[in-house]
Amino acid sequence: MPTTVPTTHDEWAAAYKLAPERDTSFTTLSGEAVRPLYTADDLPAEDRIGLPGQFPYTRGVYPSMYRGRLFTMRQFAGFGTAEETNERFRYLLDHGQTGLSTAFDMPSLMGHDSDSHLSLGEVGREGVAIDTVDDMQTLFKGIKLDEVSVSFTINAPAAIMLAFYVVAAERQGVSPDRLNGTIQADILKEYIAQKEWCFPIDEAMRLLGDMIEYSTNEMPRFNSVSISGYHIREAGSTAAQELAFTLKNGLTYVEEAIARGLDVDTFAPRLSFFFNAQIDFFEEIAKYRAARRIWARELRDTYGAKDPKSWLMRFHTQTAGVSLTAQQPLNNIVRTAIEALAGVLGGTQSLHTNSYDEALALPTEEAVRIALRTQQIIAHETGVTNTIDPLGGSYAVEAMTDAIEAKAYEYFAKIDELGGMVQAVKLNYPQREIADASYELQAEIDAGRRVIVGVNKYTEGDDGLTPYLKIDPTLEGKQVARVKEIKAARDGAEVERCLAALKECAADPKRNLMAPLIEAARAHVSEGEMVHALQEVWGDYTESPVF
Repeated sequence: MPTTVPTTHDEWAAAYKLAPERDTSFTTLSGEAVRPLYTADDLPAEDRIGLPGQFPYTRGVYPSMYRGRLFTMRQFAGFGTAEETNERFRYLLDHGQTGLSTAFDMPSLMGHDSDSHLSLGEVGREGVAIDTVDDMQTLFKGIKLDEVSVSFTINAPAAIMLAFYVVAAERQGVSPDRLNGTIQADILKEYIAQKEWCFPIDEAMRLLGDMIEYSTNEMPRFNSVSISGYHIREAGSTAAQELAFTLKNGLTYVEEAIARGLDVDTFAPRLSFFFNAQIDFFEEIAKYRAARRIWARELRDTYGAKDPKSWLMRFHTQTAGVSLTAQQPLNNIVRTAIEALAGVLGGTQSLHTNSYDEALALPTEEAVRIALRTQQIIAHETGVTNTIDPLGGSYAVEAMTDAIEAKAYEYFAKIDELGGMVQAVKLNYPQREIADASYELQAEIDAGRRVIVGVNKYTEGDDGLTPYLKIDPTLEGKQVARVKEIKAARDGAEVERCLAALKECAADPKRNLMAPLIEAARAHVSEGEMVHALQEVWGDYTESPVF
């Protein structure tokens, strides 16, 4: 007897109900329900999707996307002293990497010199130690700074690192206007998620504004802030929270620059973004597509940007560090490949793939090479770069894109009710939302309702013998001796003059701090000394706890 084939949605729904579902939760990683079927009824109006390179850029910021130029392939690198990281940089460039992404150690991220008692045991451990302009010069020794794109992942003392970089380039004969790259400098994200700060929120916002103003006028090829959702997601946020809080941070920076008298079209084209690529494949792709659409609309319609370049959201993507497991670490190669593919299908301009051993330690050269080869296989073997936005028009992806966009605007409305993003951060609103989302996800994992392969299911086969990179403990002593030697050899009177000028400038909110910071860098003033000088004027910051 022939089987009846369903021909209408109602017939399909009736047939679907006859088959039992698996005993699992059909939700995204963010906890959003996923329907069993999406149809043409879920497609938005055509003008909400658009075409690549055309407003609202749902399908990509450039008309040709990867048929014209592949995404930049970056690997995050940094450990020990500047000499060791310089060797890793050269290795990566020799193996086909097209951009450098710098990881700093914890003392550098927190504004401490390597010879501080607060740095003991942490120097060079999770990134490179950079104390003075001399370290920055060594970091890029033999690398022509006008021929490479460099990214710096540092926030609270970002202006100081930018000053070091400008002077290091100057000593190569490269002027600031020829430098190409990005410095993260996303300070609101620090108070929300990563918790690495040096100054009170308002003063930190001023310092960021100074960087944007300086870069707009002096460094037209350099992105003065990389508005980062990555760390928000790593802290446990949902995809919608990552999208909403990141975009609202970015729009707050736009407002800061406009308040200084800058025309939006003079700086907005140099704003860039940095997103996480988590393991929930379609949700991530939808997130990137919604992000472009929201940014374009807000810049054009709310902030009056007239230059189409100001409407473009260009972003870097990094696969999710928090998805990596110490158990069965080779499984992380698969996770990273899937996450990287989501970033590419979502239209990223730049991509970093995590190494499989990063849940254990800083990556080995072999792990870094596999991570880079993952990107190259996606770019050259899979065929996914041959057509633009191949998932555009997908019933499910378009519906998810609309849903995550709507959720982001719900968060925007709540933040506006609280008085804007700065005030919301002071009230711990985004921090509390992320804490709640993180708790709910971990509870699902602990209860076994969400499977993490090799962790709470399929756990056999892990021998715990994966080799990992061990940092030579003598490198810390080497770096401490280096910074002490530099401090002893410099002109002490010039150092004091530069620090006094920096404090005088900090006390006047109408002055831009980049000039005295660059002058201090030229005099070999250390990062810690500059931070302490600013703290003498501004004070420090203590977070109120979130329960």
